[in-house]
Amino acid sequence: MELSILNIKGEDTGKKAVLNDAVFGIEPNDHAIYLDVKQFMANNRQGTHKAKQRSEIAGSTRKLGRQKGGGGARPGDIKSPVRVGGGRIFGPVPRSYSFKLNKKLKQLARRSALSLRAKQEQIIVLDAVKLDAPKTKSFVAIENALKIAGKKVLFVMPEFNENLFLSARNIEKAKVINVNELNTYAIMNSNVVVLLPESIAAIENTLNA
Repeated sequence: MELSILNIKGEDTGKKAVLNDAVFGIEPNDHAIYLDVKQFMANNRQGTHKAKQRSEIAGSTRKLGRQKGGGGARPGDIKSPVRVGGGRIFGPVPRSYSFKLNKKLKQLARRSALSLRAKQEQIIVLDAVKLDAPKTKSFVAIENALKIAGKKVLFVMPEFNENLFLSARNIEKAKVINVNELNTYAIMNSNVVVLLPESIAAIENTLNA
């Protein structure tokens, strides 16, 4: 697959970027995408929820009713789960939600996500992104030139670009990451993926290994 390389003004530079079909042209595997996104979201869960059990409730342990003549079973203490203010039966406790996925499955998921974006013509290739200073106005101008303003945009840079990162930080639907931070969730959570030729080379080198 070939894509035209644009500059930050949205103009065609006349150069072409060749995307490797083994990374950007496979048949997307929906289940692999689902599993990788599920793992990403699970790993981000804090898991700090906690409810007090019967033994952790502060309260008297005295018997609440007399031993005989009550007409039924003698009630337990005030911390009983069946009473208001008592402990919770099988309540949540701190835990980790993370789980393991095989490396090959994760690579398949990322190739599938990239292939899906390529198939839907939602990948843009820029020759370079150079900003003299961190300015939100400059980033908005780039989005307007590329006609992607208002969309969820993912910029994948070959290395950390401080000016671009700071310029995009205040834009709600824009996200700038390094190529080594690329993940299936970030790709699927965007409407447009913006790449540089160096980013493409790094992605293909990683996912086509």
